Amino acid sequence: MMKRKPKIALILLLSILLLLSGCGTANKNQPGPEAGANNTAEENKEKEDATSSASVANYTPLEQLKDSYDIVIVGAGGAGMTAALEAKAAGMNPVILEKMQVAGGNTSKSSSGMNASETKFQKEQGISDSNDLFYEETLKGGHDTNDKELLRYFVDHSADAIDWLDTNGIKLNNITITGGMSEKRTHRPEDGSAVGKYLVSGLLKKVQEQAIPIFVNANVQGITHQDGKATGVKVLFTEKNEEKSIAAKSVVITAGGFGANMEMITKVRPDLEGYVTTNQEGSTGDGIKMIEQMGGTTVDMDQIQVHPTVQQENSYLVGEAVRGEGAILVSNEGKRFVNEMAARDAVTAAINKLPEKSATLIFDSGVRARAKAVEHYVKMGFVKQADNIKDLAEQVNVPADQLQKTLDGWNAAVKNKKDPEFGRKTGMEHDLSAAPFYAIKIGPGIHYTMGGVKINTNTEVLDQNGKPIQGLFAAGEVTGGLHGENRIGGNSVAEIIIFGRQAGIKSAEYAKSAK
Repeated sequence: MMKRKPKIALILLLSILLLLSGCGTANKNQPGPEAGANNTAEENKEKEDATSSASVANYTPLEQLKDSYDIVIVGAGGAGMTAALEAKAAGMNPVILEKMQVAGGNTSKSSSGMNASETKFQKEQGISDSNDLFYEETLKGGHDTNDKELLRYFVDHSADAIDWLDTNGIKLNNITITGGMSEKRTHRPEDGSAVGKYLVSGLLKKVQEQAIPIFVNANVQGITHQDGKATGVKVLFTEKNEEKSIAAKSVVITAGGFGANMEMITKVRPDLEGYVTTNQEGSTGDGIKMIEQMGGTTVDMDQIQVHPTVQQENSYLVGEAVRGEGAILVSNEGKRFVNEMAARDAVTAAINKLPEKSATLIFDSGVRARAKAVEHYVKMGFVKQADNIKDLAEQVNVPADQLQKTLDGWNAAVKNKKDPEFGRKTGMEHDLSAAPFYAIKIGPGIHYTMGGVKINTNTEVLDQNGKPIQGLFAAGEVTGGLHGENRIGGNSVAEIIIFGRQAGIKSAEYAKSAK
């Protein structure tokens, strides 16, 4: 019997390892639409967050922290990781500091896709588009208040950004459309799924392949400086409650906006008090504050985007791609009330004019198949489903006869390629006739802060006199000016890649000159 015990122990050990391996595999695969059917929506949300690739990443141990780096990057969202990759490609030694427990930031929550014009994927699919048209429609969406120099750089470098992602194994070749656009230029993963987690996973993989150190639970407290030049950062490592100073030749702030800081929001927009927010909890405006302390200036701080389609109980954004693939919005009366593909501020205003200040997204199985993000919404438990419109209407408490009449009218508009009620012209390739049918109750929620620190096209942070602060760069939602008074859906993901790349390139150039 004594001789068999090692064998038994070995079998038990192998069984445990096999079980753990199975758990790891499950983490990497997206659960099917029926996963978690017996859990609450909040439990499903926690599981989704826990199983993201960022959650299970191997971050750099604190013991490997150095006293100095060529470039310190504050924030491990899409802009920060993109900047790090470009800085590394330029021969620099960058480090990424992230205050949260995982990388990703608000990028992880991005849903619809990444806007870009004149891309190789558009050309392959016969989509006729131009940088000038992209520029004009974005300027119109921002009510002609966008920083025109930033916007011109943005559109002219959008196709290059799509190519750059592709060379890094991040292929965005499934193209749809968002509100305020007349052409399909919103690039998504090949399977049509939500862009955020796919993008974060791909960037994080490349960061780790390039051996770029990335420290989490690293709460940067401020930028160190001498003679008006950025020289590094002070950072609190929250797990060990240790504060350290890290020297650098240049500093890149990619710490995101302030959409989760209600004190900052209500200070500039008291009318938004009480709104839910789609932002991850780390979006508290830290980067803006530390840049202001160093003499940087801000622009458009009161321009805060309220997204029209947010599931209220979970504060979860229902991406624009659902409407782009054909969904409609109805009131409690079961009637359409707006061009669903108008710019976000217009759709939000229309919802707020309804007595209930909320609405219901209606779509069919065809939309679900084309907009893969719907699988996340199903898994989280806030999608209603029925085999016919009558049963669906009962579930969402709207008049069945009116909802059927609305759907018939919409399907006729799709067939005739003309929407006589509201003039919708996009997202009309498919009618809503393929059972089962679906509904999601939505309302407006705080989504994006268009305002932030002022930069130029080199991503240099500007002072109150419009002059660059030496050694200090910024990119992503921490900056302001690009979007003006209203951001077009799909432009934020483009912004973090386009200006994240520029921040990495220009901070590397500065670091080399500072040697």
